[in-house]
Amino acid sequence: MDYMGIDHHKQYSHITLMDEKGKKLRSGKVANYRTELEKFLDGRKEIKAVIEAGRSSYTMVDLLDELDIDVTIAHPKEVKAIARAKIKTDKRDSFMLAHLLRTDLIPEIYKRSPENRAYQRVLRQRAFYVGSITRTKNKIRSLLAQQREELRDKVSRKRNLFSLSGVKFLKGLDLPDRDKELLSALIKTFVHLQERRDETNGLVEKLYQEMPEARLIRSVPGYGIFLSVLVAVEIADIGRFSKVPQFLSYAGVIPSVHSSGGKSYHGKIVKEGNRWLRWAAVEAVYPGIKADFDIKCFYHRLKKRKGSNTAKVATARRMLTIIYRMLKENRLYIPYKR
Repeated sequence: MDYMGIDHHKQYSHITLMDEKGKKLRSGKVANYRTELEKFLDGRKEIKAVIEAGRSSYTMVDLLDELDIDVTIAHPKEVKAIARAKIKTDKRDSFMLAHLLRTDLIPEIYKRSPENRAYQRVLRQRAFYVGSITRTKNKIRSLLAQQREELRDKVSRKRNLFSLSGVKFLKGLDLPDRDKELLSALIKTFVHLQERRDETNGLVEKLYQEMPEARLIRSVPGYGIFLSVLVAVEIADIGRFSKVPQFLSYAGVIPSVHSSGGKSYHGKIVKEGNRWLRWAAVEAVYPGIKADFDIKCFYHRLKKRKGSNTAKVATARRMLTIIYRMLKENRLYIPYKR
């Protein structure tokens, strides 16, 4: 068995190939094309490869899969902690990755399927549009806040500025010429982004119908279609988490712990792991409180003792634990009955 360490970049990768005894067989810069990779491997078949997770690393992962090479994806932060070096070059990095793989010391992360990654792109796109809509709304509000007093009073009396009637109202405002042009451009941007968001809503709805896990999660109070699909996609396979704490750690909702002299202190959440899963869990808390008596009681009991922020995170953690159990047992949420 040979071991291949890959330091990946957009246009090329630096690859080191070593044997079972740690002897370097080949090393060099290789363009990220199948023909170039096959030329570098020179017919070798029994190979294990490792590559650090990165924005474009899956292009190389897919290429290696096509060549039937067993590839591991390494956690870059943990690799750095294991193999910290004062001198850092592509050649050294690829050699160290191959060495860690050979000695079975790679901190491995989950390898997502092409289908799961395609689902992620749909959800990321919708999140991009939603964030852009929010920023555009804020720009419009900021522009209106700088107008004369009577116009600000007129705007403040309008209940919803961004409904269909609200947009029509905005278009009819009498602003100074340059500000009117700015407002017109912002309104066009807002309408355009809403249309793009609505298109992705249709794609999310299709994913919801295709994913039984998302339909199970949808039964949990607070989780709408988008959040249900997002959580299901980010989890991908609940079987990869053997215990609840492992799943909660991946979601980044566990508190930090500082222990010294026999005393332990719990601080803020660690904010490691999957930020999308953490965001969805926290986002679902307030709708969940309104919809479910048990979740409401849990939240308010903690809020009295520890404050709203701590209670919110603890409730998110409790709801994720419920989702873990549901997916493991393949069942719907069972509401508390008064």
